[in-house]
Amino acid sequence: MAAVATRLQQPEPKNAMASAPPPTTPRKPLPLLLLSLSLPFLLLLLSLVFLLSHTTFSLLLCPLLPRPNATTTMTTSAAAAAPPPTLDSSMDKSLRSFHASPPPPPLPLSPPPPSASAVKSSKKKALTKRNKTLLKQLLAETPRTRRFAARAAELFASTPRRPCTRRFFMTWLSPLDRFGRRELLVVESLFASHRDACLLIASDAMDSRGGGERLAPFLDRGLRVAAASPDLSYLLSDTPAEAWLAAARHGGVAPGSVPLGQNLSNLLRLALLYKYGGVYLDADVVVLRPFPGILRNAIGAQAVDAATGDWIRLNNAVMVFDRGHPLLREFIAEFAARFDGSKWGHNGPYLVSRVVRRRRPEEADNLTVLPPPAFYPVDWNKIGGLFVAPKDRKGERWVKAKVERIKGESFGIHLWNRESRSLEMEEGSVIGRLFSDSCLFCNSSMFANHE
Repeated sequence: MAAVATRLQQPEPKNAMASAPPPTTPRKPLPLLLLSLSLPFLLLLLSLVFLLSHTTFSLLLCPLLPRPNATTTMTTSAAAAAPPPTLDSSMDKSLRSFHASPPPPPLPLSPPPPSASAVKSSKKKALTKRNKTLLKQLLAETPRTRRFAARAAELFASTPRRPCTRRFFMTWLSPLDRFGRRELLVVESLFASHRDACLLIASDAMDSRGGGERLAPFLDRGLRVAAASPDLSYLLSDTPAEAWLAAARHGGVAPGSVPLGQNLSNLLRLALLYKYGGVYLDADVVVLRPFPGILRNAIGAQAVDAATGDWIRLNNAVMVFDRGHPLLREFIAEFAARFDGSKWGHNGPYLVSRVVRRRRPEEADNLTVLPPPAFYPVDWNKIGGLFVAPKDRKGERWVKAKVERIKGESFGIHLWNRESRSLEMEEGSVIGRLFSDSCLFCNSSMFANHE
């Protein structure tokens, strides 16, 4: 009963849940709360960036990418039925096209500069071609060449009023404009020492109105000089080179690469001396004093052996021979038999050196070999110093001594035009003083201006 009374005294709650105290929820930390709230915004921002990057690529870069040639074309109806391409598919196509297209061709490289041997070979071919053309021109027979024999006979005919005591010859197979001041001074030097001499210049270029104007001052003074186009058929008739000339005219001789004028001049000077006899001079040999009458059948040595005094090489820039001399015939035969148009000097100085060297001792009495000072007192590699005027007293003394020595030992001096053509002759130089002492029309215009 007591228990019943106790339960009666304790009334039951109407709602246990209502009577129980509410549970307390723990609070989240503030950083996590902010992160959870900003995450959706970050995702949205990344989506916008992605879309913008795709749009930029499509609008700016895609038009610059190479487009492959389409192998098939879509018809208008199929293109209208196809769904519009999305941005992703357009970009994928552009990327695939970019990687599938071939790389652009490399830029062309500039050609390497030609080697020295290639340049030399090219020049050699050009000279050979030019020589073939010149050979036809120089060997052609013309009305002027047919008058050669008559003009030579007229020049060499002596009269009491106009004697021809000695015959001189020059050849000029270069253009007319190259027969300039220096060559005219050489002609002056010849007549300054040989007033009664005759000079025949075998030259097609000088046998012209321009050549006549250059020689007019000499003719006005009564000097005997003439230029005539050479008749090689006449000059080489009954010589060992007659067959060579016929072959050359029919293309049977290779002219080579050495300037043709030089090679033909080597033959022409021999033919002139063989036909007429006399003195041959290169157009760059200054005559310094008269050639004595006893100077016959002579040729000058260019170099000698210092130990023995024997000559090493002869030169054909100056030759003195009687008409029909047998050695001249040997020279002509050597030219025809061993002509080589591509070796410098082979048909000139080396030719006369070869022939004279193989002669028998008993034949030596028919030839006089003059020492180098006679015509070659200065070698080709030292000629440049003789064109320069002295700069001080020491140089003045050297020039004076050099001039006196050359004039005392030499009949003439070879200027080696191949080496010195580009040099100007300065007043007061060795060459200037030699010309001044050997001129006919002496004036200051013969010298180059210098300070």
